[in-house]
Amino acid sequence: QVRLVESGGGLVQAGGSLRLSCEASGSTANINAMGWYRQAPGKHRELVATIGSSSITYGDSVKGRFTISRDNAKNTVYLQMNSLKPEDTAVYYCNSFDSLRFVTYWGQGTQVTVSS
Repeated sequence: QVRLVESGGGLVQAGGSLRLSCEASGSTANINAMGWYRQAPGKHRELVATIGSSSITYGDSVKGRFTISRDNAKNTVYLQMNSLKPEDTAVYYCNSFDSLRFVTYWGQGTQVTVSS
């Protein structure tokens, strides 16, 4: 089992920045990719960014504004969010993929609210 704990969410004005963190604990040895997804009220969960051993992927709506990074020694993934817009308001979820068991784990989510 892998436990993911997110932190760093909050309320920010449009144009501002936030940095989310997600620390993984437990059986982390086989974690390959980690990433962030978000879900706004009434909408489907969507990709924000993922980072694997050799690749990074961003959702179209955040390219150029968000940056994902990872500290393998700390089993932590970060999401630096700049130039935030009201439409970025959502619950942000961290996930990780266990490449041995083919299992995806999810965190409990952290709320990001961007005021106009």
